[in-house]
Amino acid sequence: MTDAPLTGELALDIRGLTRKFREVTAVDDVTMTIPRGEVFGLVGPDGAGKSSLIRMLATVLTPTSGDALVFGRSVVRDAHAVKPRIGYMSQAFSLYGDLTVRENLDFFAELRGVPRKEMASRAERLLEFSGLTEFQQRQAQFLSGGMKQKLALAATLISEPDMLFLDEPTTGVDPVSRREFWRIIAGLHRQGITVFVATPYMDEADRCNEIAFMTQGRIILRDTPAGMKKRVPGRVVEIAVDDYRAAMPLLRRLPYVTSLDVSGEILRVLVDCGERSTCEDEMRALLTSSGLAVEHVRPAATDLEMAFATLIPSADLPEPVEAPTGPEVRA
Repeated sequence: MTDAPLTGELALDIRGLTRKFREVTAVDDVTMTIPRGEVFGLVGPDGAGKSSLIRMLATVLTPTSGDALVFGRSVVRDAHAVKPRIGYMSQAFSLYGDLTVRENLDFFAELRGVPRKEMASRAERLLEFSGLTEFQQRQAQFLSGGMKQKLALAATLISEPDMLFLDEPTTGVDPVSRREFWRIIAGLHRQGITVFVATPYMDEADRCNEIAFMTQGRIILRDTPAGMKKRVPGRVVEIAVDDYRAAMPLLRRLPYVTSLDVSGEILRVLVDCGERSTCEDEMRALLTSSGLAVEHVRPAATDLEMAFATLIPSADLPEPVEAPTGPEVRA
């Protein structure tokens, strides 16, 4: 990493950042600041503008208007000064399948201007850090999905950036590999690296210091994971029943049921009962009288899945529009 910025320096200062693709506004006047050393999560539905926002911050996409300062340097006017301080891992990050793990790291080290005398030590450190040391002579095409993502992250880190931009880095990766990937991110956080990550997984968002909900190109909410959960009105009730599909329309008719989600075969119901304390008994009675066998009806903790479903309105959202993609010059 380069010399650490002054204490209290902002990692990101985003000022009215906007990106349009003809008639489509992918990112709409986003303004926010992110302090140095934070793991910041960006969550939103497909087509919300997450990738376009990250690509602008990583200097691979030019804003239509607005600007963003990365450690005080403009992505519009000083992109050449921003690039050495950041690492960007896109959804389409490409490894070279016919090169070994070590050869991929050496290639990206040279591409990103790592001094030759430091290449070997950095590569060995990253191989150990990512758990890939014993696989360094394996061709990348023969790695598992999770190992490819860890190699892609190691290649992004080879230049020792102060800030990482990760665009849904674990999509399609198995749960065990996702946990290992986030173990690595936690280690980077402890080293003082700022991480800006877009993720579709609420359990990953829960690991961030702060998260923002994005939809229709705008940031509509920003808070800590705990703060997001506290914003959810009402309380959550968990219901286990023999036929959850039959139970769902019955529960939705109740006036105090405001939201209903399925987790496996368990129903998670958001209720707003006011001063009443008999909602659980009423729901149990309704399901039982309808011929359903109820295993349990009990209070449950609010999670980010419920917060996301409740706080981001799903009604009247436009059809997702993906930003055009083309060749990217990786920072």
